[in-house]
Amino acid sequence: MASRAGFAGPRPRLFGHRGAAGVAPENTLVSFCRAWEAGVDVLELDVHATADGEVVVIHDATVDRTTDGSGEVRSLTMRDLERLDAGFRFSPDGGRTFPYRGRGVAVPRLADLLQELPDAPLNIEIKQEHPSIVREVVDLVRAARASIVLAAEHDAIMREIREAAPDVPTSLSALEVATFVRALHAGDQPMLPAGAVALQIPPRFGDVVLVNVETVEAAHAQGAEIHVWTINDPDEVRELVALGCDGIISDFPDLVRAVVEEGRRRG
Repeated sequence: MASRAGFAGPRPRLFGHRGAAGVAPENTLVSFCRAWEAGVDVLELDVHATADGEVVVIHDATVDRTTDGSGEVRSLTMRDLERLDAGFRFSPDGGRTFPYRGRGVAVPRLADLLQELPDAPLNIEIKQEHPSIVREVVDLVRAARASIVLAAEHDAIMREIREAAPDVPTSLSALEVATFVRALHAGDQPMLPAGAVALQIPPRFGDVVLVNVETVEAAHAQGAEIHVWTINDPDEVRELVALGCDGIISDFPDLVRAVVEEGRRRG
């Protein structure tokens, strides 16, 4: 089957997980710029919204883990977030050094990223369910004419994405992935929802292997891709590429880029 709409270009695609989360504070402009300079094909990121309706790039529902502040993102204003140090807790060496503390690293608005790297394809996971921010995200990326795939772990958010923007390519929600895998295990032909272009999954979930030859072949038979997260080991990158996986999502894009290019040189 012909490939569904989505990102273009050669495979395997390299996704910068939250930018380059292994070498710079995750989901910040410095992290995204590091990943883009490393040659990623796609920037992967997460979004919530502030109390005053600004769509911001952050993974957690609270600011506690990644900044020097505390509280729910949706209970804080953009001005509150601007006072926080988003580089405060980042340490590349297990807590011995904190090279980004006090350097003005902030939680960015999605609009800031779209302006900073207007040519970068984006894989945006909408994290916040209540209140909904689907329409705000869609309006922002359409205004910027960005190349995007929208993702959501929760089925309710994914349904809303597809209802609000049926023309925008998506990945699968967690429930949709589970349905796909169950069908495979039952010997049935798994089907993908309209608009879905990729399964974005870890190699395994608990005792269940998610990424294997059968999963890859079944996805490809539907014209969809397999993007695997979060892969930071060179040998695992090689194994997944050999299986035919279409995308590698990594905290260390420099490392993965080197492995992928090495494989291409060897033919």
